[in-house]
Order: sequence, then C-alpha cells, then structure tokens
Amino acid sequence: MSEKLLEVNDLVMNFPVRGTGLMRRVVTHVQAVSGVSLHVDKGETLGVVGESGCGKSTTGRAILQLHKPTSGSVKFDGQELTSLPNKEMQAVRQNMQIVFQDPYASLNPKMPVNDIIAEPLKVHGRWDGKAGPKRVAELLSLVGLSPEHGNRYPHEFSGGQRQRVGIARALALEPKLLILDEPVSALDVSVQGRRGEPAGGPAGRAGPGVRVHRPRPVGGAAHLRQGGGDVPREGRGDGSA
Repeated sequence: MSEKLLEVNDLVMNFPVRGTGLMRRVVTHVQAVSGVSLHVDKGETLGVVGESGCGKSTTGRAILQLHKPTSGSVKFDGQELTSLPNKEMQAVRQNMQIVFQDPYASLNPKMPVNDIIAEPLKVHGRWDGKAGPKRVAELLSLVGLSPEHGNRYPHEFSGGQRQRVGIARALALEPKLLILDEPVSALDVSVQGRRGEPAGGPAGRAGPGVRVHRPRPVGGAAHLRQGGGDVPREGRGDGSA
C-alpha cells in the first residue's frame, strides 16, 4: 500500500477585493481555488493541468502556506500544515521546495548566483563552509550551467538560464517534495520537449512532486489532474484519460 507524502482536502483560497475609499475596506472576495483535493504518494509525481488563471499556481503556493488557505486541510508527511505557526512552518519548508514560474521575479537581482543557491542551506543551518561551495558547483553542473556562472548576477542570464538557477536553488536542500510551477515555461519551445534537457531533467527526477502546467502533454507524471479550481478530471501521465 502506497504511503501518502502530501494530502490536500477541500482546499479553498479566497482573496479580498478592497474598495477605493480612504479606508479601503474589503467589499468582496475572489475565489481562486475551490475545494481542491489531491494527494501525492511517496515516490510519485502528480501533474496538475489547467488553463491560465484557473488556480494552479495558487494551489501550489497554498500547499506551501505561502498563501494561507481560507479553509481546507494540507497534510505533509502526516503533519497538518494549516495550523502551524510561521516558525514551525519554516522548519517544514526545508523538505518542501518550489520552482517558481517567473524566473525574473524569483531571484534576488543584488545577489550573485552562488549566494542565491547557497541561501536555503544557510537559512536552515545546513551550510558547511568547506563543503558548501563544492555543493553549489555540483548543483550548477546538475542543471546544465558551469560553476563559473556562479559569480554572475541574474540580469546576466537568459530567462531559461535563470530558471535553471531556480531549479538548482530548490534542489539544494534535497527536499522530500518539489513543487514545479510551469518549470519549463521560460525555455524555448524546442527545448521544452527534450526529455533529457538539463533544466527540466533534474527537477523531474528529484523525487516526489507536484507539477503544474498549461494544457499540453506532461511527461513523467504518474497521474494528471485537469480542470479549474476543483480539479475534476484525472488521467495518466501519457496524456490518456
């Protein structure tokens, strides 16, 4: 029997809409995610597919508690996350990492790439002054970049190269769960389809995870769930229903 690594039940995410007056009171809410339920077993990859704006990215962020869900349950390794204080949630996040969709906004423009990749290790107290630089160089090589790239800043890279840096950063802590938000969206279309492409390959082989995509074939996913906020359809990762 498979053991669940991630279990999400009836996830709802509402965002407030504020008026234009001086007090900017909340006048209504927009529901971005409506009753999503899904699970990821240990060793499994789940693909979530849907049109732009249907709540895929919001679901991923809510799983990580980057957006606090309006209601619902998110359990990781049997632990309920929605009620955890921020300090305890930070400790959990070293086992849950995300590759953001936008490589331009997700990297600090004032930090060289070596520091960007090393930052998670330092934040979580896992940085080794001797072995750390070697680990960063290994991660750069893993995603198809040269260790010499580590001294450059994000603005010196193309969009696809920045996405590779984001993947390397997410892999630094060797997380149990990796959430990939359109991980190849910044890459050239001809590159996106290559199964052996370094920028997609290491992330896809990192272990259990959730991959969110616009509608198109999602290779490597054990299961696909497709639709809007309630993710109503399920099929296999080969594109069949």
